[in-house]
Parts: sequence; C-alpha cells; structure tokens
Amino acid sequence: MTSAETHQAIEAAFRTERARLIAGLARMVRDMDRAEELAHDALVAALAEWPAIGLPANPGAWLMAIGKRRAIDLIRRDGMRARKHEEIARTQDEAYDGAIDATEAAIDDDGGDELLGLIFTACHPILSPEARAALTLRVVGGLTTDEIARAFLSSEATIAQRIVRAKKAIAKAGLTFETPRGMERRDRLPSVLEVVYLIFNEGYSATAGDDLVRPALTQEAQRLGRILAGLMPDDAEVLGLLGLMELQASRLNARTAPDGSVLPITEQDRSRWDHALIRQGLDALARAEALADGAGEAGPYTLQAAIAACHARAVQAADTDWSRIAALYDELLSVIPSPVVALNRAIAHSMSFGPEAGLRLLDEIADAPALRNYAPLPAARGDCLSRMGQMAEARVAFEAAAALTRNERENAFLLKRAGECGGEASPS
Repeated sequence: MTSAETHQAIEAAFRTERARLIAGLARMVRDMDRAEELAHDALVAALAEWPAIGLPANPGAWLMAIGKRRAIDLIRRDGMRARKHEEIARTQDEAYDGAIDATEAAIDDDGGDELLGLIFTACHPILSPEARAALTLRVVGGLTTDEIARAFLSSEATIAQRIVRAKKAIAKAGLTFETPRGMERRDRLPSVLEVVYLIFNEGYSATAGDDLVRPALTQEAQRLGRILAGLMPDDAEVLGLLGLMELQASRLNARTAPDGSVLPITEQDRSRWDHALIRQGLDALARAEALADGAGEAGPYTLQAAIAACHARAVQAADTDWSRIAALYDELLSVIPSPVVALNRAIAHSMSFGPEAGLRLLDEIADAPALRNYAPLPAARGDCLSRMGQMAEARVAFEAAAALTRNERENAFLLKRAGECGGEASPS
C-alpha cells in the first residue's frame, strides 16, 4: 500500500469511528470540546504510527485506546485527583497496558450506549432546534462548520457561535453524555427524532437557495436514523422515522427534470425511484407497525411512513391509494394536531374526494398564524382552484405562493403553474 493509500485508509477509518470515539471520550472527560481534541490526537497518532505498523485489525479499538490514554494524562495533568477519576485512570491503565483486546471488548460492550448518549446529549431539549441540528451535524455527523453553514445557508460565524453556545449550555447543565433511561428517554426521544428529521427535510426540500434538494443532508440524516435504529431496534418511532426517510429519499433522483425544474410526485418518472431504498423503507415500516400494533397506537413518524409507502407502492401515479392516504392523515391529525398536518390532510382529501372537499378544509385553516407566510398553503389553494376550472383565482393563488418561497426552483415551478392558468401576470 502506498503512502497516499495508507493516509486515505486512515482517514476513512477515522471518519467511520469518529462519532463513537468522541462519544466514549466525552463520557469519560465530560467535555465535548476536549473529547473532540482527544479524538484528533488519536488521529494524529494513527497518521504517525500506522504507516509503519500497518492498519490494526480493529482501528476503532486502537483509536479509542490512544484517546483514553491521552484523556488519563489530561486528567492527571489537570490535577483532578478525586477517587472516581483515579479509579477511571487505574482501570484504563490496566486495559491499555494489558492489551488492546481488553479495550476492544469494552468498546463492544458499551460503545452503543456511548454513541446513543452523545446523540441524546447533542439533541437535548435545553438547546434550540437550530442549535441541536448544528451540534448533531458537527459532533455526530462530522461535518465542518463551513459545510453546516452552506447546508443551512447561514454564515460560518453564526454556525460556529451556535455550536459554541450549545456546548457551553451542555457544560453548564452538567450533562453526563449518558443515555437517559425509562421515562426520561421516552420524554427526550422526540427531540432526537425531531432534529434528525429537520436535517432530512432541509436536504429533501431546501427552504432557500438555488437548489431544490441537498442530498448530503438527506444522506447524513439517513445515516443518523440507521444508527438510532441499530441502537434502539425495538422502538417503533425510531423505525418509523427511518422508514419515512428511506421512502422519501427514494424519490430524490426523480424530483427534478433534466433542466432542474421541479416535478411534483404525480409527474415523476417512477422508474427513476430508488427501489432498494423503497425495500429498506418498507421493511423498517413493517417492523415499526408491528411494534406499534403491540403498543396499541401508531406514532406520527410511523403514520407518515405509511403515507409515504402508499406512494412507493403505486406503480403509476393513477394507482395511488388517495383514500388510504386521506384516512392516514385523519389519524395523523388526531395524533399531532398541527396546521401543517391539517394542510397536508386537505391536499389528500382534495385528491381523494375532489378539489371542492380540499378547498373547504383549506378555508378552515386559512387564518392559522403558523401558515400566514407558508407558501404551500396558497399553492394548495391554487391547485384546487385550477382543478375546479377557476383559473383567474388559481393564478392569483400560485403567484402568492411564489412570492412567499425563498427557494428559486420552487419559485420557478409556482410561476409556471400560474402561467398555465392564463391571463395577465399580477404586478409585483
């Protein structure tokens, strides 16, 4: 193996083990910044030693052993002599000096809990959703502040400050980087799932900018979802979220035409859908539904995955079971009664029972404060009106939607819909 190939292998191994490494070190030193520094020290050691000794059989165990050894040195240097720290140092010394195999076994025993603890800490509800997303992408996903800033169309300085403040808030709260148990885990899990889905949605349908989708974000969210599903295989909502993301991601390649314009789901070339992802999503959904049946009720992510599955199972757009989708939205609205769910329910009812039915439901939520500047509301209204033949009103609605969106692709799509309604463009 050449020197360049060895360095590539080392960097690939580090990327794979990074989150687990930081998780274990953060649990030990109770400081996220220090854990990241120690992980980087382990990488530097690998770059210095592996070209000579070759890649170890278990790179993660090797990196963890080095990181923990450096952590022990740091604890001693800082003068932390409490009995607990001495016990940690003595235990880790024995594992390190005895053999890498001992550390490897320890990692296999608690690595999953440590990684889960890191995810739950990064997504702690004391942080704002924006801070949780940035911190999760940084410490769990391994993205740089620049990459996160570009993903969310923010400045690098803003993202960096957000991450620093989040770490300080975690330190001030004295969080221990451990996985909560029982009711505490149940109470905090929605925060974790919310952050992962927030990241996915920003990738699936960018809120602003020139691109409709940002695949790197959807892929990172899917990776986080798979990690969670591997660590919590018996949680219906974790599996429901994973199934939802896999099913939605299966359509990414078909969401835009060759010229980059938006294609609604009814006009997509379904041969371009990723059928491997569909199978994975349907499998995760089946496991989620089995667990939900045992609990007596499906959660919001499982219900949304079931809706996505209706689209995935339709060979052609005309085969879509809109009645089933409408019924699922009825159930979803009872579980999470939000204006956005009500909007999607209205769209489903318009497809199942006719545009008049959809328009009536849209009228019921027209004054919801949360939808005041939400482009999909007038867009849905325009779709119903155009299908009813009320083209002048539809055009006004589509133009209003175009004025609200900050995404250039969506803006172009909505203006195209407005143009298809005929008549003169409204003055801007």
